[in-house]
Amino acid sequence: MIPVTSFAGRRVAVFGLGSSGLASCRALIAGGAEVVAFDDNAKQRAEAEKAGVPVADLRHVDWSALAALVLAPGVPLTHPAPHWSVGMAREAAVEVIGDIELYCRERRRTAPDAPFVAVTGTNGKSTTTALTAHLFAAAGHESQAGGNIGTAILSLEPPRAGRVHVIECSSFQIDLAPTLDPTVGVLLNITEDHLDRHGSFDNYAAVKERLVAAVPRSGTAIVGVDDDRCQAIADRLERAGKRVVRVSVRRPLADGLYVEAEQIVQAAGGVVRPIARLGGIGSLRGAHNAQNAACAAAAALALGLSAEAIQRGLRSFPGLAHRMEEVGRRGRVLFVNDSKATNADAAARALASFTDIFWIAGGKPKTGGISSLSGYFPRIRKAYLIGEAAEAFAATLEGHAPYVIAGTLERAVALAARDAAAAEAAEPVVLLSPACASYDQFPNFEVRGATFRNAVRALLADATA
Repeated sequence: MIPVTSFAGRRVAVFGLGSSGLASCRALIAGGAEVVAFDDNAKQRAEAEKAGVPVADLRHVDWSALAALVLAPGVPLTHPAPHWSVGMAREAAVEVIGDIELYCRERRRTAPDAPFVAVTGTNGKSTTTALTAHLFAAAGHESQAGGNIGTAILSLEPPRAGRVHVIECSSFQIDLAPTLDPTVGVLLNITEDHLDRHGSFDNYAAVKERLVAAVPRSGTAIVGVDDDRCQAIADRLERAGKRVVRVSVRRPLADGLYVEAEQIVQAAGGVVRPIARLGGIGSLRGAHNAQNAACAAAAALALGLSAEAIQRGLRSFPGLAHRMEEVGRRGRVLFVNDSKATNADAAARALASFTDIFWIAGGKPKTGGISSLSGYFPRIRKAYLIGEAAEAFAATLEGHAPYVIAGTLERAVALAARDAAAAEAAEPVVLLSPACASYDQFPNFEVRGATFRNAVRALLADATA
């Protein structure tokens, strides 16, 4: 845990008592603050009280006595309307911040030179965060990953020289971190997302830009420049005097890192040198993972890792669960769990990574269905459709790819495994990439992915019995 001493002796309100909110409460209390916490959910309030956190309805406290409101990132700050607690804080001129901001203030107070990598982007944040932390760990450095990836930032060990913190930052978290100042900031990409929480695409993009714009002049801003908005951001940062490393997986760069022929290449001052090969690393298949890997490599280089250490780390990266996770093989058949692909855009990255696909798709449908994936239909040897979306997906696939309505995930795995084993392809792939939310049959994508994994492992056990 990181004790937050910047509010020692002062009273702080915390709203939102999920994992990050509770971690904020504990960190503030450990640092000497007086905490008053609340949540609209009675169950969350009860859990906080059970953990020893003082709970009181913030509608009935003296806001003039509060030094700050620490807001959980899932609570609306601006759109579609500010949460009532935000309104009360603003009326009392109380600053509204989040746990990333608490971390930044504590780091400046206690260990300003501690290496701090902050990662954002619409897609790929978690993989890039985990991979960057892994590169340092594999090279023998102490590293910890946290933030939006799952471990609350204030639950990590305190910042100190030699301990690398790699933090995934969502747009919600950046919005609540006005003095964010990473040693290395990474912006992967920007596509439309969370417009209900930011009001417009321009607002959303401006929040993302804030992370790399906040990098001090002594630090490094890493920007994926394969979309126009990020290219413009990189140009603005450079004009502002920042050290910018551009990254592309689509074209060679005169200055920056790019991926060519499955190799990460660095160009600087007219000199081009190879950094690492990606070919044959199953956990980093696909152009999207090439971007993740190149950005992670750029962060590692910025903090002093060698090309050789980066190559070793890339080869040993196990990948993240439910994100292009290689579950196992049975003969020529590869089984891949991409349960995190909860919309068509996410599923496209997996479909682009293989050529002979036995595709398990479906669940609670998203707007637009899978019509945008039509360019990948020739890669699909057969689709196995599950959940509420099965009928609609079948109508879209009709005449373009064979399919069967399997109904359940377990039946889809059995049918796909049988058909893939009988196929003549060199490496048939049974791919769970649902292009749907999970909520019709599963509580979340993690349970859905675990169900796929368990079904596959049962098949593999039967094959060796």
